[in-house]
Amino acid sequence: MPELPEVVVTLRGVIPHILGRDVRAVVVRESRLRWPVSPGLSEQLCGMPLLEGRQRGKYLLFRFPQGHLMIHLGMSGSLRIVTADTPAAKHDHVDICFTDDRVLRYSDPRRFGSILWIEGPPEQHARLCQLGPEPFASDFNGDYLYRLSRGKSVAVKVFLMDNRVVVGAGNIYANESLFLSGIRPTLAVGKVSRQRLESLAEQVRQVLGKAIELGGTTLRDFVGGDGKPGYFKQQLLVYGRGGLPCLRCQTVLKEIRLGQRSTVYCPSCQR
Repeated sequence: MPELPEVVVTLRGVIPHILGRDVRAVVVRESRLRWPVSPGLSEQLCGMPLLEGRQRGKYLLFRFPQGHLMIHLGMSGSLRIVTADTPAAKHDHVDICFTDDRVLRYSDPRRFGSILWIEGPPEQHARLCQLGPEPFASDFNGDYLYRLSRGKSVAVKVFLMDNRVVVGAGNIYANESLFLSGIRPTLAVGKVSRQRLESLAEQVRQVLGKAIELGGTTLRDFVGGDGKPGYFKQQLLVYGRGGLPCLRCQTVLKEIRLGQRSTVYCPSCQR
């Protein structure tokens, strides 16, 4: 499932090709995504220039003069730039066609993503209004995590993956950040010290930054805007390595289910 690094990589891959260009057509081959593609999308977009592209959490926001196109990649979605004469494949559901023969093509085998048109400030939309800070924002730090976590008995990994706490620390990156912080994922977050939470905040930034630099993590479906897979998988220290030796101390890594997600940690390095 594409997480924040994959969304950032996607945005960086497509935006240089379409920024400032006018939409000339919208082709919807399949509107039945997680939520139906906004009806009348062609009438709303045609003739308008793309003014800006940005990311909020795992949502892509494309700003036009009269609103925003909000795209979520779901579990298997991808965006890429193709030319107008590129034949559509089976799971190529939506094309946003721009001038100069540029097409922003949305593909999604599982159809669990979404393409919605928003008028008004996108931050007020129901999908965005309760999101926590971005991991690279100045207000995401150890003090913030410490204040928010006091008195809470929820496991620190579950807490970290809550999008109301911080966006982007998905399962892969939470596993890696906790390992690098030396924090056991099952530990009650209310018992984690301010100093250790500061280390965790820094490791979240480091891990996500490295994943972005390497093009994201491709486990099955993800490709960036250039159609290439991400290479952060080669850097994974614990995720997907349950039962194998820890790369630091050679202790066998333990794999459990936590918050209904696979969780891998080192019983020796993480306390």
